[in-house]
Amino acid sequence: MSDQRYGYPGAGTNPYGGADPYAGADPYAPADPYAGADPYAPADPYAGADPYAPADPYAPADPYPGAGPYGNQAGYPAPPAAPVPPAPRPVPAPVRGARGAAAQPVNLARRFGTPNRPGAIEDRTISALQSGRTLLGLAATLWLVFAYPLRQGREEFVVGKVEDLLIAAAFAVVAILLASALFIGFAHSSLRRVYLRRTTQPLGTLLALAVGVGVLWVCWYVLREGLGLTDNQGPFLLRLFYFLLSFAAGLASLVGILVGLLYTIALLVYAVNSCFRAGAIHELLPPVLSPVLLWGLAVLQLFDDAAVAAPPVVLYAFTLGAPVSVTLLSVWEIRRLRSRYGVTLRGALGRG
Repeated sequence: MSDQRYGYPGAGTNPYGGADPYAGADPYAPADPYAGADPYAPADPYAGADPYAPADPYAPADPYPGAGPYGNQAGYPAPPAAPVPPAPRPVPAPVRGARGAAAQPVNLARRFGTPNRPGAIEDRTISALQSGRTLLGLAATLWLVFAYPLRQGREEFVVGKVEDLLIAAAFAVVAILLASALFIGFAHSSLRRVYLRRTTQPLGTLLALAVGVGVLWVCWYVLREGLGLTDNQGPFLLRLFYFLLSFAAGLASLVGILVGLLYTIALLVYAVNSCFRAGAIHELLPPVLSPVLLWGLAVLQLFDDAAVAAPPVVLYAFTLGAPVSVTLLSVWEIRRLRSRYGVTLRGALGRG
């Protein structure tokens, strides 16, 4: 008969109910060699330190806090800081009032009189010397006019200077067109189309100058001759309409003359300074063309009567000073382009 039916110790289930005080592991049983953690069991993702436990105030500080390949992980070196982009240049506030209105035709003249080609060589020293040369020539002209008396009236002097400017512009146009045609003609066939596309800027400058002169002529004609609406016949309202229309046309012509003069003079200064944007075709054209233009104008002035009653020495120095200084500056500019940027005439023509 089995001992389990009487509930003796170690016999198993107690027939009288309740927990068996002798149930449990046998203290004398041999140890299980396979007991313990399963080496092939997956790691517990929640095992380890309690993420909600308060930080230990005496724990050493992590030298690389907040870094790691997966975000905020300690023990990894900090990633390099992202480069900070440079702050954009502040946009100047638009100038308002009379100064802003006067700046608009000058800005328009600068746009049509300054070469703007992507990839062109921009040398600040050369640009500064070119601007200084132009300003020095204007200053010398003003000094000559105010230092010596005029040989003719002021109106004749102004008209004569306008004629000289137009003759100089026409001479410059012919010289630039001829020089550009020769330059493009002697260039390699692979460069001719490139240079031909770049001729749009010099031609645009000439067109802008012609538009400025045309606007001046139309405004001057309207201001001087009127619209021809001087008929005093007809009803009162019709005569009033003619009067108001003539007054508005005269006022608009006066404003057009002022703006046109400012635009045309500024465009001439910028165009002469940049040799009518010949640099848009190639950087070597302005230093090559400038001496030719100035010497041609100097020869024309030698056969023309002087506008001021100055001594011959002053007149000859004034006439020959411009081409001589421009020639020296052009030689220096060509040497600078060759030594600093490797620009030569053979390379520009594609023959080097």
